[in-house]
Amino acid sequence: MKILTFSGATPAEALRRAQEDVGEEAMLIETRELQKKSLGKSALYEIVVGIEEHLYKPKKRQHKKAEAGKPLKQQSSEVLFNISEAAKQISQIAEVTEASEVTQQHESSHDIKLVKDEIAKLTDKVKLIQHMFWEEKSPHLEVAIPSEFAEIYKLSLQSGMKQDHLDEIMRLSLEHMPSKMRENSHSVKRYFQTLLRKMVPVRMESVPANRTKKVIMLVGPTGVGKTTSIAKLAARYSYLMEKNYKVGLVVLDTYRIGAVEQLMQYARMMKLGIETVVDPPEFANALESLHYCDYILIDTMGSSPYDKHKIEKIYECLKANDTEFNIDVILVMPSSIKYEDMQATYDNFATLGIDTLMFTKLDETRGFGNIFSLVYETKKPISYFSIGQEVPEDLVIAKSEMLVECLLNGFDRSRIS
Repeated sequence: MKILTFSGATPAEALRRAQEDVGEEAMLIETRELQKKSLGKSALYEIVVGIEEHLYKPKKRQHKKAEAGKPLKQQSSEVLFNISEAAKQISQIAEVTEASEVTQQHESSHDIKLVKDEIAKLTDKVKLIQHMFWEEKSPHLEVAIPSEFAEIYKLSLQSGMKQDHLDEIMRLSLEHMPSKMRENSHSVKRYFQTLLRKMVPVRMESVPANRTKKVIMLVGPTGVGKTTSIAKLAARYSYLMEKNYKVGLVVLDTYRIGAVEQLMQYARMMKLGIETVVDPPEFANALESLHYCDYILIDTMGSSPYDKHKIEKIYECLKANDTEFNIDVILVMPSSIKYEDMQATYDNFATLGIDTLMFTKLDETRGFGNIFSLVYETKKPISYFSIGQEVPEDLVIAKSEMLVECLLNGFDRSRIS
């Protein structure tokens, strides 16, 4: 095979020059940036292509003055033409494959596999051509994003991930990813999935040790599903674990009569002890009243992240806890709000000493990059996800694999185990 290099002010221009010289048979091997665009200086890119010796017939280039200043629209049409040609090749090979499968008795399965592999290569080539104008469309970054990374970059950015975080991940990927894995967008996506999974902290569920209690307080804004989540946790601990634990409930949310009634109803159905607290001094007594329980779950008043008075009242209850019980504080937030609102919510509830995070309404959103950015920024682990209204079915233990799958491919209930 003959290896050739071509350069241009953009990857698209370098590719066009390669095609003018050696034709459509060349295979794209690598794209690299030689010189960044700066004041008074154009960017310079180089692509490396390979072509079989017997197919190499260099063509004479016609140097036209108008070529250098060719408008982007015209370049785009040429790239679309290349996509069309590649798609045509895929279609032709696919037809051959179908015919081969019909007459398998005359063809070896090895040959069919080779044909299918060729289709996969051409499909990826179409993706690369589609992203050749990525440099023109991308934001100004310190690290240039190769066209092979364009698909995964756009997916992550559209998911609501903070751009600073995404750029940092891209920098790490470009520094550490083996060059062999950069050959196609599929292997880039696999590497990216693995990297993201390692960056998402989760806290595995644990059970009470001998003669100890687990006391869990859920805090967060109004309307995020704290009361329903309390009911899900209560049902889980009471009936779905290896052992049926004794569960008690404490309600601080006396502002909302409906929420109290809702929990009272759940408590009657599941035969749970329940205590209500109006003032902070009553909090420790309520905990002591449920000393016979393995789990004590505390539902708090919902409040705006900016309502410091209500948050302060929850803080006073925590401060009034003079029992031997340690309280695990879980901040509950909906996955459907943007990253900036998540960060503001976390900052305002942080005075309560957040231990873990719970995200609700995963079934009501298409973007999950906001969740990734918050845990990346705060370094707080996720404990649970709520994926619907059903009690207790729609509560799942947090797994980094699940979040990354949602981020890159969207929420799919059938993939939840």
